[in-house]
Amino acid sequence: MRKDLPLMQHDEMIGKVQALTRLPGRGPAERATQAVLTTLAERLPSGLAGHLAAPVRQAAEAPTERFDLTTLAGRIAARAGTDEDMAVREAGAVFEVLDAALAPELMDHVAEALPADIRELLPAGRAGEERP
Repeated sequence: MRKDLPLMQHDEMIGKVQALTRLPGRGPAERATQAVLTTLAERLPSGLAGHLAAPVRQAAEAPTERFDLTTLAGRIAARAGTDEDMAVREAGAVFEVLDAALAPELMDHVAEALPADIRELLPAGRAGEERP
């Protein structure tokens, strides 16, 4: 059976992000998740982003931008109302939840589309994989 993010319930995803980041409530976890997914969509090719969660699909209509971890963290922090260090932790948590929810081939494509510094936020097995 193929694992897609839509099969994971929204509440389950938010709960997992909240637990991984140790955020104080569901509101901050929801903001963090939305911020990470929206920012990720800006970085991924639209065809790939269209296969992910609804916030990623919605943002996928914008042209793909190439940016690094510093820009990713800044955008997430601005959207989530947090600092950049917390934004990096939130991104890592959302990436971990995505990795568990998506088909491995799809997550491989996501990893391939990211620069090395952002790939470092992926779960250990994916972050260390060599990419061209």
